[in-house]
Amino acid sequence: MPKFAANLTMLFNEIDFPERFEAAAKAGFKGVEYLFPYAYPAEQLAGLLQQHKLSQVLHNLPAGDWAKGERGIACQPERVGEFQDGVGKAIGYARTLGCKQLNCLVGIAPQGVSADKVRATVLANLKFAAQALKEAGIKLLIEPVNTFDIPGFYLNRTAQALDFIAEVGSDNLYLQYDIYHMQRMEGELANSIKAHLPQIAHLQLADNPGRNEPGTGEINYAFLFKFIDQLGYDGWIGCEYKPRTTTTDGLGWLKSSL
Repeated sequence: MPKFAANLTMLFNEIDFPERFEAAAKAGFKGVEYLFPYAYPAEQLAGLLQQHKLSQVLHNLPAGDWAKGERGIACQPERVGEFQDGVGKAIGYARTLGCKQLNCLVGIAPQGVSADKVRATVLANLKFAAQALKEAGIKLLIEPVNTFDIPGFYLNRTAQALDFIAEVGSDNLYLQYDIYHMQRMEGELANSIKAHLPQIAHLQLADNPGRNEPGTGEINYAFLFKFIDQLGYDGWIGCEYKPRTTTTDGLGWLKSSL
């Protein structure tokens, strides 16, 4: 049976962030994820996890100035030092939160920089982060993101991510497979998940079009959940979608899937 984690960046967003932990637990979630923990003291978040008996499933490495449209800095040659500092910060939070995997958003490709230099920068940053996280007992993930929602995002297809994993050559670099993003970029969801299951450490979901909850679009989630379960996937599935109305009103899909 799939394990679903509430993405608190997007779910229960009608209430303040610290209150979303309780809301997720009351809705039946056992795990949570969110983009970034860094706006809050790690001890405060750890206390909320403990209070509501939740597992911290995932968060991202620092990704630059999100409010100004930055979506990661791993592909920025002039910001390698900032990236490395962010890895250290993320490890500190993950240790306090008991989080066993961190995702690296590689970012939007910089203008005026050669493709070779961008690729070399991403490779070097991933090698650094994979080793640092391995020493801390934490998995490093990379996530292809669709270029409709984030134009210019550098890592945008499964094959591209797998090429990076192979070239980095670390046993601590994995694929975060977001079903919504990959439906928009390439489709062939079931066979892709099956073919690359050994490299997949985390799944995320939303339906398409609209990025709303399962059952509101074209993706056959009833089939896909059973298929993923039959494959023997034992990781988490992060629920990273935009509720059509309120999160609670749209949770019928979850109750029918458990």
